[in-house]
Amino acid sequence: MTSALALFDFDGTLTTRDTLLPFLSQVAGPLTCAAGLLAVSPVLAGYALRLVRNDVAKNQVLERFLSGMERAEIARHAATFARDFLPRVLRARMLARVGWHQAQGHACVVVSASLEAYLVPWAAGNGFAAALGSRLDLDDSGRATGRLRGENCYGGEKVRRVMEWLEGGRPPRVYAYGDSRGDREMIEFADEGYLLERRVK
Repeated sequence: MTSALALFDFDGTLTTRDTLLPFLSQVAGPLTCAAGLLAVSPVLAGYALRLVRNDVAKNQVLERFLSGMERAEIARHAATFARDFLPRVLRARMLARVGWHQAQGHACVVVSASLEAYLVPWAAGNGFAAALGSRLDLDDSGRATGRLRGENCYGGEKVRRVMEWLEGGRPPRVYAYGDSRGDREMIEFADEGYLLERRVK
C-alpha cells in the first residue's frame, strides 16, 4: 500500500469551472445543447434553489442529452474532450500540488461527481492512480439509458467509493482537496483537508 493518498475533487478544484455542460455541448453541438438546457430549465432552476436533489437534476439532464447513445460514441467524445477541452480549464497551482504529491510517491485519485467517461482518460494521461466519478448506465446493447449507474459521486458517496477502491484498507496518511459542500465528507475522512490550497483540517 502507498504511504499516502491524495484525493482531488475535479470541477472547481482541479478546474476553474464546471465540466459537464461543456461536455454535453460537445456531444450535442452548441445549438442543440442550448435547446436541451432550455427544455430542462425547470429542474435546473429547482436544483439552483435547492428544491431538487443534484442526482435527480443530473439524471434528467443526462437523459435529455445521452439517452440512446452508443458506448463507443460516448467514449470517442470523452477522449476528445479530455484531450482538447480540459487542459484549457485546469488550475495551474492545483496541478502543481498534484505534482508535489506524485513526486513524494503518493497515490493521487480524482473523486468527482463529474462523469467517469472523460475523467478516466484525463486522469490516466496525468499520472493519477484512478478516477472515481459518476457512471453512466448502459442497457444490454451498450447504449446509454440517460441515467446514472449507482449513486451520484457526491458527498458521502465520495468516501464510500474511495473505501471501495481501497478495498477497506487505508494508507497511513490521507489528503483531500475540494471546493464545495459536496466535498465535506471527503475532507472529514482525510487526515489533512484543504479547500483549494487553504488547509481546513
